[in-house]
Parts: sequence; structure tokens; C-alpha cells
Amino acid sequence: MMNEYDVCIIGAGVVGCAAAMQLSKYDLNILVIDKEEDVCSGTSKANSAIAHAGYDAVPGTIKAKMNVRGAELIKQLSKTLDFSYIQNGSLVLCFDEADIPKLNTLYERGIKNGVKELSVITGDEARALEPAVSENAVAALYAKDAGIVCPFGMTYAFAENAAANGVQFSFLTEVKNVKKSDPGYTVVTDKGEINTKYVINAAGVYADVIHNYVCDDKIKITARRGEYVLLDREVGDLVKHTVFQLPTKLGKGVLVAPTVHGNIIVGPSAEDIDDKEDTETTAASTAKIKECALQSVPNIPYNKVITGFSGLRAHGGDDDFIIGETADGFFDAACIESPGLTSAPAIGEYLAMLISKKSGAALKTDYIAERKNIPHIAKMPPEKRTEMIKKNPLYGNIICRCESISEGEIVDAIRRKPGAVSLDGVKRRVRAGMGRCQAGFCTPATIAILARELGIPESEVTKNRPGSEQIKEKL
Repeated sequence: MMNEYDVCIIGAGVVGCAAAMQLSKYDLNILVIDKEEDVCSGTSKANSAIAHAGYDAVPGTIKAKMNVRGAELIKQLSKTLDFSYIQNGSLVLCFDEADIPKLNTLYERGIKNGVKELSVITGDEARALEPAVSENAVAALYAKDAGIVCPFGMTYAFAENAAANGVQFSFLTEVKNVKKSDPGYTVVTDKGEINTKYVINAAGVYADVIHNYVCDDKIKITARRGEYVLLDREVGDLVKHTVFQLPTKLGKGVLVAPTVHGNIIVGPSAEDIDDKEDTETTAASTAKIKECALQSVPNIPYNKVITGFSGLRAHGGDDDFIIGETADGFFDAACIESPGLTSAPAIGEYLAMLISKKSGAALKTDYIAERKNIPHIAKMPPEKRTEMIKKNPLYGNIICRCESISEGEIVDAIRRKPGAVSLDGVKRRVRAGMGRCQAGFCTPATIAILARELGIPESEVTKNRPGSEQIKEKL
């Protein structure tokens, strides 16, 4: 890794990778750094996977603008960068006639924000669209343009497209300080110093720490933990729309939604915590979100739960994103909570515009705009699958039986840049270990493939960061 760059992006989550992807259109030398071992290892890996329509954010806020633009960009980028997106629509349920004005407020917000295909419907109309919805729902806000996305797939698509256009990545690189220098900044890391003209702070729950190194106006981010449960694909047709609850004095409630991979997700909880690394799940929170979700969809088959997980959201004090140049040459993407996933491509686009103008960087003439032909063997027509296996027999060796993931796909995930270097990296890229057995069957084979491709002993293969090795070296 060299130490002189035009732009250093701190954080390889969906926002940092979106900024890298958008900036890679310009003639700039760009580095993305992250304290974890891979892309998509923080907030971006554990969220609701919703492409929000844009009716929730207060009109005029940065959130509102980025949400609506981001939703539009996701539709376009899912085609050019080959990641999963489904426009499934969403319903916000109202359970009390007295609360219908609150539903109308959301509708009015959405119209002011520029959301299309938005309407308030009756409870019966909601059940006609979604038969599993509770009989207690008296009305709903229907957003036809809302969608669902694979958060891992989208983040990796941005990162791989950025890498294809020359962006460099440095992992297990923790920032210790950011100092003003001439002509830009010195980013002090545990791997040495990086000199850069511009800094983008996309550090998630740690964005306040990075911001406060540089800016006089200090900010504070609270880690807000959200827990989820995931149901088996066997019951993936329970709902087709994303089903929300209207916020009440008792809280916002939880959602019940399909995933692009055919599961059902329920959650999240919302708990402010002090520890920015605490992603444990608890029996109490799991029970609470299960009970709350039954208000919306009474017949959720919880005996089909295959896993639970939690993620941390970067909650700021002003209930809005902080995006832009907050010091000379220092650009924040801070306090990015919901709808951060939806907003990410728009945030990246905006930051790229600001930096390209400030730097005077020219657009590349050889920019690679597409990321195509990512093999998904199980989804291929039989004749195409046969053709792929003839060319490369590794595509015929199924490693993950639950998700029908082949050795060829795992090898591809390791070899693409930035490639998987851990079990979690493989899992999030190709879903090996995401199914019903939760990696009980495929882990040994995946470890063997990682060891072979990375040229390391199997005892050095990790689940994620160093210290999570899965096999003890033989004595």
C-alpha cells in the first residue's frame, strides 16, 4: 500500500463503497480503508434490507432528499451492477381509526418528498393485497415503489466496480487519528500514515470519532442495536409486501418482510447501547419483536426460524444525516441510520460531485460502468448450467446444499477484487452457509477452499477478523 492519495475513504460499508464507486468515474487516486477484514462488516451487513420509498423522512431534510434519489439509483444500478433488487411495495398498517390522520401525515410527507405511486387504502384493500395481514388493520399507506435489496450484494457490487476502476482497498487498517496537513490530511493508522488531499468519513457508528479528530463542532453517535429473526425459505411466501406498523406512543413496531432470497425477516428491536461493538442477541428482545410482529401478521410460523442476528445503527442527535464538507477537504457521511441503505448510492453520488468539483478532476475515458456475468448456478436454466459446468467442473461441485452454492462460485468470490478472505466473506458474497443448516454442513469444505486459494494453512482461516480461526493446528 502506497501512502499518497487524492481521496481516502474511511469505512468500507455500503456508503463508503458507494462513494468509492461514484468517485472511480474520475481521474483520482482513491483508497478505502476499514478496521475489519472485509467490505460490508459493520452496519451494512445487518439491517432490514429495505429500499424505502421515501415517505418517512421529514420534507426538506437531507434524509428525505437522499432517500428518494437513492431509491431511484438502486433500481438503475441493480441492472448495471448485477445485484438483487425486487420492487415489492410496502404497507404501513394502522390499527385504530383515531390514528388515520397520522397515516395521512406520512402520505403528505411522501408527496412532498416526490414519492410516486403512494396511496392511503382501507384495511380490506390492504388484506386484498396481502391476505396474511391482521383483521385489526383498519387502514394502510401503500407505497407501490418500495423495494427490497440484498445489502451484501449491493455493497459488494459497489466495491467490485470501484476496484475494477482502480480503487484500492486496505483492510484490518484502524484509524488512530486524522491530522490536517499540507495540502490535505494525514490519516494515522495502525499500519502507518496515509497522506491524502481529501478524506471521506464513512465510519458508521465510529463516524463521530473520526469527525471529532478534525472538526471543532463535535458530534456524538449512539449505537442503536436492532435485533432480527430470519425464517426458512419454506415459508417465504407468507407475505409479498414489506409490512410496517404505524408509529404510535408505544413505539414504531417491527416489520415483517420477504427477502430477495426467499426468506422472511422479522424485526428490528431498538435499543441504545454504549458499546459500539455489541451485536449480541437476547432472549428478551427476540421475544419482544416476535410478539410485536404478530400484531401485523398473526400467523407467523416461528417454528421455522433458522437464525437470529443484530446490527448497530449510527443514531445522531438531530435525526438527520450529516453529509458534506464539514472542514476544508474533509467530507462527512455521518449519522447514517435508516434509510441509510436506500440512501447510500445517492450519498456516494453527492460526495463524488463535491470532491470532483473541488479537485477539478476529469471524468475517465475508460470507466467501466458495468459489472456483469456473476454466476449463480442454482438460478441458471439447465442448458446454461450444463454449459458452465463443461467449461469449469468446479461449478458442478455443490458445497452448500441448503443454498445450492458450487465450489466455482466460492472460488469466484475469493478471486474477485476485493475478494473474500474469511468464512463470513464467502457467506455474504455467495450465501454459502446462509441456509437452513447455518453452515453446519459446508464449513469444512469452505475452509479447505479458502486455505487453498489464499495459500494458507486451514488453521489460519478465520470466520471474520483475526482471532476467529475455526481449526486448531495439530500438535
